[in-house]
Amino acid sequence: MYAPPLFRYSRSGRYYNVNQYGADMLRQAVQFGYDEGVRAGQADRQDHWRFAYNDSLAYQEGAFGYAAGYVDLPEYRYYFREGFRRGYEDGYYGRYRYGSEGGGTFSILGNILDQILNFRHL
Repeated sequence: MYAPPLFRYSRSGRYYNVNQYGADMLRQAVQFGYDEGVRAGQADRQDHWRFAYNDSLAYQEGAFGYAAGYVDLPEYRYYFREGFRRGYEDGYYGRYRYGSEGGGTFSILGNILDQILNFRHL
């Protein structure tokens, strides 16, 4: 099923157009990254390990939750890692600068998500 592009975003000086499904997938990438990052940061803090989000396998792979079809894996990875880095920082330092916790899940704040993705309607 084809859906026309509705949003434009830029990354590394290039512009990309995505439809609603692609936009939702990139939002999901940031959200999943944030949630996984908080958990990894908390674990590293509790184990008295150094701050090193990029040592995490989840960060390195950056594909948790990816389903092919609407965005390319490199795009998904980039945005997963953006969420992960912020989540890891919150988890490691035991605060919620970029997100919040509720019911055992961690959610990135809407304004932070908007800053990361910076979608513009076409």
